[in-house]
Amino acid sequence: MSLTLYMDVHVRRAITHGIRQRGIDVLTAQDDGAGDMDDADLLRRATVLNRVVFSYDRDFSDLTARWQASGIHFSGVITARRRGLLLRHCLDDLELLCKVFDPNDISDRLVFIPIQ
Repeated sequence: MSLTLYMDVHVRRAITHGIRQRGIDVLTAQDDGAGDMDDADLLRRATVLNRVVFSYDRDFSDLTARWQASGIHFSGVITARRRGLLLRHCLDDLELLCKVFDPNDISDRLVFIPIQ
């Protein structure tokens, strides 16, 4: 079973469009009516939907660390730095993660791209 993504509000449309073209199931926070949610509520929402959050927001690193330390379950987060990451590399890494990982592989984890 492959991963399904939940795009944070700040993710560029080109990434959402490009990853959908590669056959990945994506829901954006905007399409879900969650564009105004804070990070914790957004992560809770994605977890209820069994979707992995993709975000550029550095705050997710701190949030996931707090949740891991507290034993709070979440569906997983993939994060990237916005600067210097080529669109093609971002799409390649997202596609790879989504097609290789299953939900249990990324559950309660934070994964950084680009994959090194």
